[in-house]
Amino acid sequence: MHFPGKSDEHKKSQNQQPDEESPASSGSANKDERDQHDLVIPENDLTQPREMPFLYLKGFAMGSADVVPGVSGGTMSLILGIYTRLIFAIKSVDLKAVGQLFTLQWAELFERVHWKFLISVFLGGVSAVFFFTTIVALPVLMHTRPEVIYGLFFGLISGSILLLLKAIGDVGWKELLIVFAGVGIGFRIVTLVPTDTPETSLFVFLSGSLSITAMVLPGISGSFILLILRKYEYILSHIALLPTDRFLEALSVLFPFGLGMVVGLVLFVRLLSWLLKRFHILTLCLLVGFMAGSLYVIWPFQERDYREIVESRVLPADDPLVQELKEDEPSRRRPEYSELGHVINPDAPDDEQKIEVRNVRRVLVSSSPYWPDWLDPGEDPRLSVGGWSLYGSVGTMLVGFLLVGYLGRVMNKKGLVGKGP
Repeated sequence: MHFPGKSDEHKKSQNQQPDEESPASSGSANKDERDQHDLVIPENDLTQPREMPFLYLKGFAMGSADVVPGVSGGTMSLILGIYTRLIFAIKSVDLKAVGQLFTLQWAELFERVHWKFLISVFLGGVSAVFFFTTIVALPVLMHTRPEVIYGLFFGLISGSILLLLKAIGDVGWKELLIVFAGVGIGFRIVTLVPTDTPETSLFVFLSGSLSITAMVLPGISGSFILLILRKYEYILSHIALLPTDRFLEALSVLFPFGLGMVVGLVLFVRLLSWLLKRFHILTLCLLVGFMAGSLYVIWPFQERDYREIVESRVLPADDPLVQELKEDEPSRRRPEYSELGHVINPDAPDDEQKIEVRNVRRVLVSSSPYWPDWLDPGEDPRLSVGGWSLYGSVGTMLVGFLLVGYLGRVMNKKGLVGKGP
């Protein structure tokens, strides 16, 4: 990782991309010099067309992480070395840019906003959310095979923490204090117990602001913040109402939530960009601490408590869904499943009977880590699939750790640090 001095500013602003906190970058400047110099960020978007496919893939990785409660897209952007650029790209969409949009000053708008970077990363993130919720059901795998999925992210995050600390270089008591403060704050946030909260427009607005702030911070998941505030299921259920005749009801909740996200993003990104410019090393130390604190809930072996939300309906006995449920026992590890309830009119003939069908949704409430039975994992009832879960988790953890190391070596080669692949 290179932290430029003032003599580098003119050359850097014209010839190359902004420096990124790549896990494998090397910190050659001494600590005092790095603390004194501001981080140099160009005013214009220097994204090259050849870089955009790689930014799309990095956005895809960020979107994949955001699908998993407890894992932050901000963490993935830090691992991939685009975190600082992301913050300043978002910051480029300010009031002046909005004014240029409404006054049709297209040339000035495209000159000001880092649109090539933002579009590439945004499209990758949206593609990932679509892919992992429709084609490869990652939320389902998180419930049915949690050890394997969380093992991969545990390896990615733990490996990136080590490489980021190496990239920061020599640290003193001040940097260590900031790291431990970040660990404490991150640990406290991810271990908060969900509590009952109001459903007023003001609180929904605040929930949107806090969740988007958490999504930007590495180590803290926006969806986890919504779980703590008891608004995760509330927001998702109102999103599902959009295509129905209850559209206005959904909008009455989603509008203040979306407004809160916009306000929170604008305000927090400006604060974070100021911290990165003035206190780059200390800010990175704080972010590393957040990531380390989040490992408590990313540890793949967790005893998870769920709250079940049940909706019942009555169907005739010859309904295809009823017949399917009679033939196949539902998997109660899935985030959502249907099961048969009691017969409404048991005295009626079989072809006239009505049967209750219960649709069950499982919402995560809390989790606590445990140490699995390494000697006889097949007899450990806490593992989802016995020994396969244990060894599969260790395998994906190792893959994630080695992947970060490989990315670090690639991004450390001459010409790649600060420019993208």
